[in-house]
Amino acid sequence: MNRWKTVIVALAVTLPSGVLPAAVLPAGALPAAAARSAAPPIGNGETQPIYSRADALTETVFVEVAGVDSDADGRPDRVAVDIMRPKETASGLKVPVIMEASPYYAGGNDVPNHVVDLDGSDPAGMEYRRNKFNDLRDTMFGVDGDQGLDVNRAAAPPFRGYYDNYFVPRGYAVALVENLGSGRATGCPTTGLDNETAGPKAAIDWLNGRARGFDATGNEIRADWSTGNVGMIGVSYNGTLPNAVAATGVKGLKAIVPIAAISSWYDYYRANGGVLAPGGYQGEDADVLARYVLTRENATQACGALMDRIERDQDRVTGDYSGFWDRRNYLNDVNKVRAAVFLVHGLNDWNVKTKQAVQWWDALAKRNVPRKIWLHQGAHFNPFSFAGRNTEWLRQLHRWFDFHLYGLRNGIMDEPQADVESGPGQWAQHASWPLPGTRDARLHLAAGKDGRNGTLGADRSRGHTVESFVDQSTRTAERLAENAEAVDPNRLAYLSGPLTRDARLSGTPEISVRAAFKGGRSPYLTALLVDYGTDARAYGDVVYGDIPVCYGQGVPGDTGCARLAEHATVTAPYKIITRGWLDVRNRDSASRTELLREGRFYDFRFDLQPNDYVVKAGHRIGVVLLSTDRDFTLRLPPGTGVSVDPASSSVTLPVVGGHRALG
Repeated sequence: MNRWKTVIVALAVTLPSGVLPAAVLPAGALPAAAARSAAPPIGNGETQPIYSRADALTETVFVEVAGVDSDADGRPDRVAVDIMRPKETASGLKVPVIMEASPYYAGGNDVPNHVVDLDGSDPAGMEYRRNKFNDLRDTMFGVDGDQGLDVNRAAAPPFRGYYDNYFVPRGYAVALVENLGSGRATGCPTTGLDNETAGPKAAIDWLNGRARGFDATGNEIRADWSTGNVGMIGVSYNGTLPNAVAATGVKGLKAIVPIAAISSWYDYYRANGGVLAPGGYQGEDADVLARYVLTRENATQACGALMDRIERDQDRVTGDYSGFWDRRNYLNDVNKVRAAVFLVHGLNDWNVKTKQAVQWWDALAKRNVPRKIWLHQGAHFNPFSFAGRNTEWLRQLHRWFDFHLYGLRNGIMDEPQADVESGPGQWAQHASWPLPGTRDARLHLAAGKDGRNGTLGADRSRGHTVESFVDQSTRTAERLAENAEAVDPNRLAYLSGPLTRDARLSGTPEISVRAAFKGGRSPYLTALLVDYGTDARAYGDVVYGDIPVCYGQGVPGDTGCARLAEHATVTAPYKIITRGWLDVRNRDSASRTELLREGRFYDFRFDLQPNDYVVKAGHRIGVVLLSTDRDFTLRLPPGTGVSVDPASSSVTLPVVGGHRALG
């Protein structure tokens, strides 16, 4: 990351016509929370872009993380904080801060993933060495209007993205925190432990006068320009850190915007007792990610032993929930959250899966934390980059920060709580999520007849016909599910009749399967919920337009423009709506492995990933059962026989309108 020399120049500010300083607004226009805030220029209920991005001050502060010495060098760890703020802050203006913390600013290392073909074969020639940052950089930082898709973020200006161009002119500072173990910071990354959380928390403490910060020569620096009000935002790991810091209850953090963020690291690398990969990164685990972001000086010498302990303790053998994972579960401290939460997630995100967002959302709801949610049809994606929704995103985000950091009563918290994209470009606002009127609808599995696949319906079938399949590890779930009519020896399928009207799913499906395992080595039971019917659907891919859209003040090398994206749709006869996994040895608890008796039937109950999805009239709902899910689970030697009692098995769907809506 570049370093800068700070230039301090005085500037007289002229307010545009129609723009008033907050100090002259009518009494009662600001909530009491604004007492510590500056007096921003206001127009149309929003802060206005009267400050100069070109003349903004930049500085780097190394903030001491008191009480944390994760590299065991006898000194407190430090994070590097790059700051951009209006020039007027040098002459008395105080502003709030929008903060993005990240371990990715210095790029990443080339780290091999774990082998997942545990029988020693790899028929597909899977690529075990992959640069995750290269895959995700445009997701996190957007595609600049004057740059192509091959931009190297590590070599780009430090304030890439839209926060500085849009918010600095509106009276905000932007702070980028290079977190522990990465780039210019000290300490070690740990993939979610509290030392990582302590880094950006210390930066917030420094902005409130509770921590020490230094320049590159060791001189202590104070944030006398800060109001102390901070909002955190980010995508992926950068969105996870706001969740983590909010769960400390740190004073000064007023609002967060976690986009495609993690709430429990166990649910990123495991599922219901089983080892599981984030989508697109088979074989990645906590140790791989920690080594990937370990880009500080003397990395191996300082942190090598800790990386080895992470690899040992994460346990890729049983997949059990343990103390290792419990210490990386932010849900444990959700009762400490003081900040308002604007949660954003892609309904086609199989990297950070939807459970991460929904379980956080549900926990916040139980505690009445002020909150909003956006659910879109993209994958691991920033809503800023959607061409059809960019303006509305900026409007809501701007008012969100104005309300919580400046205390402006602009009505943002009176608007509908949920914005949901039910299909490509089909946005609607709702009072809450899951959508009002959602009720559980239970559908029962029934054995197939005359050599056909089974059925799915409201009535429980009679008898106990047993159906079986044999596990394999070379065909993907998509290939196993694609033919709704064919019987397949490697899976079982159960289909409803054609729906008489559209059915809206909104929430978390659950499945209950009575089954027995025999032979082989795979402990997985995988369930797919499938929409059978030809349609043009979004699967998460996007296509970027050629013409940049400008959203803020630009400077040489940072235009304030971006290329925006549209959903890339695919017309196909089916789509896997969602899926779920269980290590059957963890049938009673994700924390405890219990061996099964071969051939004995057990009742297995587990959740599928949450979703919001419309199954159209004329389509059929399908449940497909398999064992190994090639793109997500470990791949053990084939041959496990799975027998299912359909009459004792069912799926429970969250349906708007309940059973009646299924026709």
